[in-house]
Formats: sequence, C-alpha cells, structure tokens
Amino acid sequence: MVLLRPLALLLALVVSELYCLSWFIDVSESQGPGATLQSFSFNCSPYIPTLELLHVQPPTTFFNPPSLTRWQGTYVGKMTLSSSARLDALTVNHYELQLRFTCGNQVTEGRLSVNVQRDPNRDQCAGRFASPAGEIIQVRETVTPRTPLYTLLLPGQGAQMNITSAQDPPYFPGPFSIDGQGQLWAPSQGLKGQAQKVFQLQILVTFGQGRSCRGMLTVKVLPVSSSQVSFPQQAQNITIPENLVPGSKVAQVHARGFDVRYEIVSPVPCRLFSIARVDGVVRTTAPLELAQAPDAAVTRLRVKAFERLRPWDSAELDFQVDVQSVNRWPPRCLPALLATQIPETTPVGTFVNTFTCTDPDSPGSTLDYQLLFHSPASASSLCLRDGVLEVNDTLDCDAPGACLQHTASILVLDSGQPPMTTEVPVLVMVTPVNEFSPTCVSRTFRVREDARPHTLLGSVMGTDLDYPHDSIEYSISGEVHLLGPLDYEMQKSYRLTVLLTDHSQDQDPTCHRSGSCTITIEVEQDVNDHAPECEPPFQELTVYAHLGRSLEVTTVSCRVAQEPQRLAFSYRIVGGNSQSRFSLQGAVLVHNDLMLGPPWPEQSHTYELLIRVADAGPSTPHLSTTATVIVHIVPWRASTGATSIHRTTVPSRMTPLLVTDTEVFWQPEPWFVVVLTVTSALLLLGLGWFLSWLLRGLTQVLQTSSKPTQALLLNSIQGTKGSIEGFVEAPRMETPQAPSSVMSLHHFDGRAQDSREFPFFQTILHLGPLSLQTSSQYLCLPPDIHYLLFP
Repeated sequence: MVLLRPLALLLALVVSELYCLSWFIDVSESQGPGATLQSFSFNCSPYIPTLELLHVQPPTTFFNPPSLTRWQGTYVGKMTLSSSARLDALTVNHYELQLRFTCGNQVTEGRLSVNVQRDPNRDQCAGRFASPAGEIIQVRETVTPRTPLYTLLLPGQGAQMNITSAQDPPYFPGPFSIDGQGQLWAPSQGLKGQAQKVFQLQILVTFGQGRSCRGMLTVKVLPVSSSQVSFPQQAQNITIPENLVPGSKVAQVHARGFDVRYEIVSPVPCRLFSIARVDGVVRTTAPLELAQAPDAAVTRLRVKAFERLRPWDSAELDFQVDVQSVNRWPPRCLPALLATQIPETTPVGTFVNTFTCTDPDSPGSTLDYQLLFHSPASASSLCLRDGVLEVNDTLDCDAPGACLQHTASILVLDSGQPPMTTEVPVLVMVTPVNEFSPTCVSRTFRVREDARPHTLLGSVMGTDLDYPHDSIEYSISGEVHLLGPLDYEMQKSYRLTVLLTDHSQDQDPTCHRSGSCTITIEVEQDVNDHAPECEPPFQELTVYAHLGRSLEVTTVSCRVAQEPQRLAFSYRIVGGNSQSRFSLQGAVLVHNDLMLGPPWPEQSHTYELLIRVADAGPSTPHLSTTATVIVHIVPWRASTGATSIHRTTVPSRMTPLLVTDTEVFWQPEPWFVVVLTVTSALLLLGLGWFLSWLLRGLTQVLQTSSKPTQALLLNSIQGTKGSIEGFVEAPRMETPQAPSSVMSLHHFDGRAQDSREFPFFQTILHLGPLSLQTSSQYLCLPPDIHYLLFP
C-alpha cells in the first residue's frame, strides 16, 4: 500500500472565492474495498462543516462519499474505496474527483486526481478473463494457422500460462497454444470448416513462489465474409481543450467491415489517448496540461480498423488532435487589496498606489485593466494609467461631503478563452488639510449709555473656507455682551480685537490657523445717569428766631459733578416739616413764624428736615438726592444777643473707596460639630454651677456684715450736711453751643430725677468715706476712689 500524504485541500477559508485547484495522489491497483485513499484535517469553528463528492471522471462507483468526523477539536475527512472497487491500471489508470467543502458561508471546491499504478506483486487475474463467463474472442475460420488470436494482459512479470482444458478431436481441429507473453495462437491445422463453433479454454497462470490464478478464454469461429474494411471519412483535425479529464471522449471513428476492431498503431505506445476496440471511441488517458506537457499540444494518431477474424483485412486512418490552451486561472495580483490615504492637497498626477498582476495560464501575456467606482459612483478624482492608480483631479475637502473615502475596484481581465477576471478592491481615504485662516468682518455696535449689564450688543460671525466652516473658537465670545455700566462722559467708544482660531479641520489635531477682526462699540446716547450731589449733604444749624418774623435759614447748594452744565433742579421738603414752619424759595430754606396758632414756645425746638433735590431739565430719567438739614430753633429773649445762626456741616466731597474683602471660613466635619456642641454644653453647665456656688458664698458674706454697715450709714447721713457737687452738663456731640454755657449745681434732695432730661452726661465724684442714697437705695462706696457713674 502506498502511503498518501495529507493535502491542504482547504487552506484558504478566509478567502471568499477560491478557484478549483488540482492535487495528485498515486494509488496501487492492489487496493481493495474500504481502503483509505486520502485524509483531510482542518478547522471550522464555530460551524459544522460538510465535505461532498460532486462527481468522478470517468464515471465509476469505485469511490465512497467522503466521511467527516470530529477529533480533538479538528475535523478529519476521509476518501475510501467502495465495495465494488476493482482498480486495474491497464483498464483505467487515472480518475478525477471533484470535492466541495462548506464551512459556514465559505464554500471551497478542489479537484483530487487519482493515478492508478501497476502493482508488480499482484498475483490475481483480473478483468473478464477472471470472471465466470471468461473473455470472449471472435475469429474467422479463414484465420492463418499459427497466428496470434488474442493477447492476455496480466499483472506482473515472468508469469507462466498453460491451457489446462482438454482439446481432444474430433471437436478440436488441433490444439490452441499460449506463450509466456499471453498471446493465444491459432491451431497449426487452422480453423477452416470450424465456423459457428465455440472453443472454451481453461488457462492456468502461474507466478513465482507457488502463486497462481485461473481464467477462461472463449473462442467463437465466424464464417468468412466477403466485405472489405474501409473508412468512409477522410483525414481530419480534431481540436480539444486542455482541461479534459482523463477518460473524456475525443472522437469516434467508424470503418466498414464485418466485426471490425480498432487499435492505435502510431504512436506506440500512446500515452495520452486510447481507442475502444469495439466502438472506435478515442478517449484521453492522462491530463493534457500544456504547462506541464508542452508536447501534448499536437498529436498525430494513426488508427487501424480490421476484422477480428481476418486481421489482415484492415484499413488505416490518420488524423491530428490539437490541444488548445484553456483559460482556467484568473489573473493574480499583488497586493490583493489597495488601501491608502492621501491629503487633499495631493497634486494631480501623483501616484496613489501600484500593484502587479500576472496570468498563470499565460505568463507574460497582456492584461486589461478597468477602474470601477463604487462610492461615489461617478468620481473622477482617481484614474488608472498603465496599471498605476493616480490622482486625476483636484481633491477638495472644503465642501460638505467632499472629503470622503473613495471605494472602487480594479477589474483585471486576461486574453484567454473564456476570459477570466480578478477584482482588486481599492480604498483611498482623502484626509483634510487646514489650508485657510478664519476671517471675520469688522463691525460697529451702538449701545445706549443706560444699557443693563449682559445686554446682547451683537454677534461676530467668523468664516473659514476649510470644512467644517463653523469650526471656530473665539478669544472673546462670538456674541458680544455688556458686562458693566457705561459712562458716556468718561468714554464714548470702545475697540475690541476678536481672535479667531479654527480646529478639527486637519488630520493633525494640533494644526490650527488664526485670524482677527476689530469690533467698535459706540455709546450711542448721553443718558441722565448721575444724581445731583449737595454740598454739604448734611447741615446742622441753630437759629434764634423772633416771633412773627420769617428768617432765611440756609441755601441748599447742589450740582452734578460729571455734568457741570446741568443747573436746573427742583427742591421739595419731604420730611421733618412739622407744623409747616419751613418753606423753600428755590434753593433757600426759610423759617416762618407768622402763624398765630400755637403759643410761642419758651424752650428751643429741633427740626430734622429732609429736602429732595431732583433734575428739572429735559433729560430722562429724573434722578434725585436728599439733603438733611437739622435746625435748632431757640426762642429770642431780651437777654439773648443778636440773632445768629451756628452751622455744623459735613463735607460732601469724599473719595469712593472699593474694598475687596476675602473672607476665609472654615467648614468643619459634621462629627467635629457634634463633639464641639456637646463639649460646649458641658462647659456651660459647669460654668453655671460654678457661678451659682460663687453667688451663694457672696450672699453669706453680705449677710454677715449687713448690721455694722447699716449703723455706719445712718451715722454718715446724720453727720453730713453738705451737698454733692460735680454734676456738670456735658455738651452734645456735633451740636452748636448756646450763646452762654449753663452750669447748674443741683442739691441732692433725695428725690429721683428723670434721666431723659440729661441725655448724655457723666458725673465725677471724689468722695471720702460716705454712703450715697439714690432713688431710695443705699450704696456703700469705699474711700479715696474715683467713680464714673452713668445713668
């Protein structure tokens, strides 16, 4: 048994389409039914594969359908001989098996060529000779004595053959004989007169080492025919394709005659063709691969037709068999896929990618190339020149949908028959390039002076010729907002520079371009936005008034510092004018005592007047301020000097100061707050307990010394006849002094006085040992100590 090496029948499962390939194995004709011809091992995860035998050439039932089993994670397929297999190299020495393998969606076909080789050690008879009926031959009665009638082809060399059956007369005209080459010879007496007789010959074939087999030859004697063998057709040329499998029919010849047989007499031996002895059908016996056997292109055959019983009655026919090359393999290209990326600025005519294609059937032949676009369908940016892909038009990514990937296919066609093609996928990515800087148009915005903060003034619209056109970042917002108040008097226009920077417009994310434009903001209208300021804003005056007279108290002086041209104001008393004793004559405050209603007051009276000063011009809105005037009205008496007014003012020109205070605070953890609260509560409880204990001790001390102290206090009161001095009236802060200061000395008479008569006062006492009685209360004071007492 000849061992067969596993073939990689299904090595290219990742390829979507695989053309039929051929593999060759040799098998001995001695292989019997069930013998394994070929094993295949492959992976097909996670699918369940199938392996099929599509057909066999020449047709036969010698081969079982392939089996498929799973072993240790892989699948093993086997080709075996069927129970009817009887391989005979002399009959058919070549078979073609077409196999199909399916793994999921992948389908692969392959061709397995089986060459049947002679087995020199085969010791059994085969063919019809070994069958029970035996081999039947027909001869004419006119056959020449001692001429070969039949050649028995047996395997092996050096076999001895003998006729063991009886050949006794009168049935046999003489004995038939067979030599060591298997040739059966006619009897020496000939077969004249033996027509219609049948002679059965048992033949023993003996091999070396005691091996032998038996067979039977049956010889039928036919009567003499007067016909003559001839070919009705003339010599002809036959053209066949090279892809015919062994056993394919090439031609059929037919000769006139009786019981005609055919044989090829030239060339001998004929390796590529054979002819059927009975029907004259010429068939191929080997593959006609011109790439492997160039001499098979032209074969001249000479066929001889003869009568079986009269071999000398024969005719010959010459014809030529031309084997035509068949286009079986598509062009092969490297690389099988063209994938690249190019920038949009690539010049026209630049090579994008190159590839090489060859025709396995005809190396060096000319191939045809076609470029087919898939997306976009009608693109003209790429072209194909002499098998080279190059840029044909300007690549532009600055329009929507322009910068994209080009998918196409290069169709490669050979010049064989039938034409075969190969498709090379093409994928070209056009990458964007940041070519242009963003721009914007300088604009002028107008805004009222009283516009509120965050008012939208306008928009700055930048443009960029690169796509996407709105992929722009602004150094200030694309929309200009007012962030603070405007002052027409301080600044009437502002100029801003807007910086524009593009992004996401280049394959390199760090590639940016920038531009700028100027924005002018004009304060459109002078708006009344400053309130009047009075100088001074606060006045305090003391007026000595005469009964029945009007007195000009003061003049309210106001202005707008930012707009000195604004002089029109309105004045109105809005508060403090009780009994309507004051009026305004323009900016002049007048005190009127012409009323005859209430009696003239004997003591001084204070009025706190609020005067509202507002804009009186056409500007809007009308803003106002309030001035405060405190007037102390002192009635005039004969002892009072001339009427006078004492003024106290507060300067109004103060410089505003903006103080920014950053307060740092500490936010403790919740657990710390709980601990601190509990600790503080415990501390307060302890402190309260301590104070209560301290008060109880102090109470006990006071009770112990109360009686001596009371006696001492009574003695001091009885012995003291002086008065307490030192009550001095304290002047009121920021209040005008009266024309004369009054210093009062009050004698303590033991009565309580209302502290409201002395709003702010202090008493300094330098006392010796005494007891002071105030509001019917006793207070013990140690000696030689200065005391500051407040009511």
